[in-house]
Amino acid sequence: MAENKRRSEDAGDDDRLNDEVVDDVAADDATDADEPVSRGGTATRARAKAESADERKTRKDTERVGLFARIARFFREVVAELRKVIWPTRKELLTYTAVVVTFVAVMLTIVAGLDYAFAKGVLWVFGNPS
Repeated sequence: MAENKRRSEDAGDDDRLNDEVVDDVAADDATDADEPVSRGGTATRARAKAESADERKTRKDTERVGLFARIARFFREVVAELRKVIWPTRKELLTYTAVVVTFVAVMLTIVAGLDYAFAKGVLWVFGNPS
């Protein structure tokens, strides 16, 4: 019986050790000031607190670039974003196109039918001037 009690105590020690390791890792992650903690939002608050007003002023002075450099950077960023896009296959593209064209045709028919019905209704109520 004493052996069973000792085994359960040893198992409890192992659990506590595992918990401590997990807690240490979480504590290290939380105290890392260089990397903002991501919780589903942006890290602008953490970054804004980390930078002082002096750092922002010096950074703005060193990052001033001309008009053409900004335009070139814009196009480089556009190309980088387009490389991230998952382009559809030809079959998917044809399927999506058929769905959109069918939906637009149905909506066009509904709107044209309502327009015709309301036009006839207005002419019936107010009379035909011709």
